[in-house]
This record gives sequence, structure tokens and C-alpha cells, in this order.
Amino acid sequence: MKLKPLFDKVVVEEIEEKKEKLESGILLPDSAKEKPSYAKVIAVGEGGYVGEEKVEMKVKVDDNVIFCKYAGSEFKINNKKYIVLKQDDILAIVE
Repeated sequence: MKLKPLFDKVVVEEIEEKKEKLESGILLPDSAKEKPSYAKVIAVGEGGYVGEEKVEMKVKVDDNVIFCKYAGSEFKINNKKYIVLKQDDILAIVE
């Protein structure tokens, strides 16, 4: 299945962080850590006009990005989790 976001939307897949181990040897469960806000861009909308504002897309497929922690809508396709964000919710491109 191919995803094609509309307007200023971007589809990203979170980049998994390694499990964190404390000095005492205890592994921290994922629920005890903040969710990572790093992701890989999977698909990008064409931009265009959102309301009266012209939106030019700055991100591209395969960019690694940092996004707002609670932004976007999560969904699963074939047991993979994706997030659809507005481009405005992306804080930076990681180079």
C-alpha cells in the first residue's frame, strides 16, 4: 500500500531508540521513558494552499526529522506504526 498525504501533510515512521539500561543493570521499560520524537519521512504532500496561505514543502522522503511530541495522528498498516503530521509540527531536519 502506498501512502500519499494531501497538502502540507507528512507521513513519518518513528525511529526506535535502543533500550536504556541503568548503571545498576536494570532495563527501563518503554513506558518509563519519554517517547522519542525522531522519525524518518516516508511520504510528503504536494504543498499548495492551506486556507489563503501558500505552503512550500521543505522536507523530503528519507529525511530524518524531529517533531513535536504530541503532534499528528498515529495509525497502523501491516503492523507498522505511522504518524501523519502537518509540516508545521516538524521542528528540524537532522543532517
